[in-house]
Amino acid sequence: MDDETAEDAFFRLFGEAATQLRQGFARSIGMGAQRVQILVRLHRNGETSHSELRQGLGVDGASITRLVKELEHEALVRRRVDPTDNRYTLASLTPAGARLAAELRRRHQAYQERLLEGVSTQDQDRVLQTLRRLRDNVIEGDT
Repeated sequence: MDDETAEDAFFRLFGEAATQLRQGFARSIGMGAQRVQILVRLHRNGETSHSELRQGLGVDGASITRLVKELEHEALVRRRVDPTDNRYTLASLTPAGARLAAELRRRHQAYQERLLEGVSTQDQDRVLQTLRRLRDNVIEGDT
């Protein structure tokens, strides 16, 4: 017997869609989602500490260090000790990393446009309103 409520179905499908959206682009280009996120975040924000990357991506510190070192080994990222506080390591894109990140952003835009084919602007606006309301309800519930 299926006793899934409308609310259960909404949040189940919402969660499934969010997971597929996060992973779909990375799969389409053959690169891990966290690697893509690091490159794009560094492209957008410039030099960033490992700590800020960890917080922004919701990934543990050891994983960020491993991922950034892998990208450094591939000559896409460079790392250095923060000159103002040697407890922190800063990461930034190399020229090759900046080119790749720019290409990833361009390809991501095309990917998003493809996903939205057949979805009217009105429907997009309704979903945005709903997502904002959900976010606000979570925030209000946390206070």
